[in-house]
Amino acid sequence: MKAPRDNFSSQADTYAVFRPTYPAALYDFIFSHVTNFDTAWDCGTGNGQVAEVLSRKFKKVYGTDISAEQLEHAPKKDNIIYKTERAELTSFSANTFDLITAAQALHWFDPIPFYKEATRLAKDGGIIAAWGYNLVKVNPQIDSIIKDFYHHKVGSFWDAERKYVDSEYKTILFPFDEIAAPRFEIKAEWTLDQLLGYLSSWSSVQHYISHNGINPVLLIEKELEAYWETGTQKTVTFPLFIRIGKISK
Repeated sequence: MKAPRDNFSSQADTYAVFRPTYPAALYDFIFSHVTNFDTAWDCGTGNGQVAEVLSRKFKKVYGTDISAEQLEHAPKKDNIIYKTERAELTSFSANTFDLITAAQALHWFDPIPFYKEATRLAKDGGIIAAWGYNLVKVNPQIDSIIKDFYHHKVGSFWDAERKYVDSEYKTILFPFDEIAAPRFEIKAEWTLDQLLGYLSSWSSVQHYISHNGINPVLLIEKELEAYWETGTQKTVTFPLFIRIGKISK
């Protein structure tokens, strides 16, 4: 089993504030395939964004992450229990979960041990859903700046696992009875400061800062300001992708 990689503890507060939220339509689609709403597990829960939504539907929700710092920023509710554990090796009993989710996290897991653990923990016929989002889109001028920043300024600082996000999980192992899924997207109204905060939460940006001692987002701030008046809002869009399937025992 490969060693776990914690890329987000150092910017846990930034991550919690600036990460985009997933649309209700995505959750409605996932829930439409769930038979029972007793217990759910959100693995790689990070700031608990997904766990909080699941808690409105399920009697009990468990959220796990290797980052205790991330979990400190997660919402606290009576029916959510957080644990600092690897997704591949947990303390849960077999046949526990009706739904297992992994949001923008599957590519960080060691796939074979994780899928073995997910199969052990799921109830027969339980649902597993793993999703993520790709590069943010605003308008052609800003998109071009962000794309160049992504590929060239911080491109060499992305972890190898990022390639699975770039391919929208099409190249990632998913050994379950897969369910066809429609396309979804995240839409939000952001200021330039929100965009800059989001870019600063990228793991590649944090690696760049550790190596060079400067936030590379500052290098493109002036370029972005030319197309985005300070204080005004623009519509930002994140293309979503999902793999969802049934776990049969």
